[in-house]
Amino acid sequence: MNAPAPAPATADLGDPATFAGHDLDGFWRTLRDTAPLHWNPPADGRRGFWVLSRHESIMAVYRDDANFTSERGNVLVTLLEGGDAGAGRMLAVTDGHRHHELRKILQRVLSPRVLDEVARSVRANTRRWIREAVESGGCDFAAQIAARIPMTTISNLLGVPEQDQEYLLSLTKAALSADHEDVDEVDSEMARNEILMYFMDLVEERREHPGEDVISMLVASSIDGVPLTDEDVVLNCYSLIIGGDETSRLTMIDCVHTLAARPEQWQRLKRREVAVETAVDEVLRWASPTMHFGRSVRRETELHGVRLRPGEIVTLWHASGNRDERVFARPERFDLGRTPNKHLAFGYGPHFCVGSYLAKVEIAELLTALRDFTTGFEQTGPARRIRSNFLTGFSTMPVRFEPDRAGLEGAG
Repeated sequence: MNAPAPAPATADLGDPATFAGHDLDGFWRTLRDTAPLHWNPPADGRRGFWVLSRHESIMAVYRDDANFTSERGNVLVTLLEGGDAGAGRMLAVTDGHRHHELRKILQRVLSPRVLDEVARSVRANTRRWIREAVESGGCDFAAQIAARIPMTTISNLLGVPEQDQEYLLSLTKAALSADHEDVDEVDSEMARNEILMYFMDLVEERREHPGEDVISMLVASSIDGVPLTDEDVVLNCYSLIIGGDETSRLTMIDCVHTLAARPEQWQRLKRREVAVETAVDEVLRWASPTMHFGRSVRRETELHGVRLRPGEIVTLWHASGNRDERVFARPERFDLGRTPNKHLAFGYGPHFCVGSYLAKVEIAELLTALRDFTTGFEQTGPARRIRSNFLTGFSTMPVRFEPDRAGLEGAG
C-alpha cells in the first residue's frame, strides 16, 4: 500500500523512490493550487530544478522554443547530468531547423498512410496473442502480451531480427526504469550504451546491405545535402526503440490493471457504448506513463511571477497536468467516454511524439481484442511497480480471463 503524499517541501522528484512509495495525487493537487511553479531543491548531489504542474503552463512551455531548449536534455536523468550526448542529432533533443528536417524524415515512415500495413500486422499479432491468453485462462499480461506488441512492431520497422528482440526489451527496461531496487544508475547507463552499440552494428550492416526498413531509410537520408552520419542514425534508432516500446507497453499494462478494478467501465467498452478511439485517449490520460519531460532555460524569462535564469532546468509533469481540474472535469475519475480529452501523454508543440499514431493503433487493437475475446478479467496477484523518476507503471500483471465463446468462435 502506498504511503500518504509527501509535503511539497519534503518530496524529492529526482528520487525514484518518491514515486515507488507514495500516492502523489494529493501532492500534485497542492502544487497546482498553491505552487504551480515549484522549486525542487538539490538533494543527494543532484541539482535543483523547477517543477511545472498545471496543464496550461506545461503547454505554454512546450510551445515556447524561443525561451526553452531541449538540447541540454529532455529528461531528468540527462538534465541533471549536465546534458545529452545526442543533442543536436537525436530528434527529441534537437531544436530549430535541424529538428524540423529530421522530423520530416521520420514522419515519412511513421505517417498513418505509410503505416497501414504495419497496423494490419499489429492487429493480427494482438488478436492472436490475446486469443491464446484467453483460451489458456490467464497469464502475466505484462510479460506475455504487453511486452510483445510494441517491441515486435518497432523492431520490425527498424529491421531488428526476431531473435534479438527479447535482448533489446531487457535493455529498454533497464535504460530508464528498473524492475528491482538493486538496479542502479550505473546499470541503466550501461543498458543505454549497449542499445547504442547494438544499433551501431546494425547500421554498419545496412550500409553494406540496405533493405526496406527504417534504418536503411535513415542511412540513405540527408539534411541540407549532408548525409546523416552513423552516429545520427544510431541515436535516432535509440530514441525510436525506447519511445516505441516504453509508452505503449506501460500504457497497456496500466489499462488492464485499471479496467480489472473498474468493471463498470469495462462493461461500457464491452457493450460498445463507447468508441474504442475515445477510450484510447482516456487510457493514455490515466496511465500517463511518461511522467515528465524537461527543458533548459535558453534566455531569461518569467513563469508564474518567477524570473528564470539561463541554464536552469524546468520539468513539465504530465502526471499532474493530466489530472488538472482546470482542464478535466472530475479528473480523478477514469471515464472511457471522456471527451474532449486534451491529455499530454504525447507531449505538445514542436516535439509532439512522432510515433503517436502507432501507439494509438497498438492500444486500440488491444482494447478491441479484449472486447471481442473476453467477457471480463481479474488481476490474480500483486503487480510490481517499476522504479523510475521518468516512467510510471508495472513490470508484472497476473491476470485471469473469462472467455467470450461467441467472440472466440467468430472473427479471428
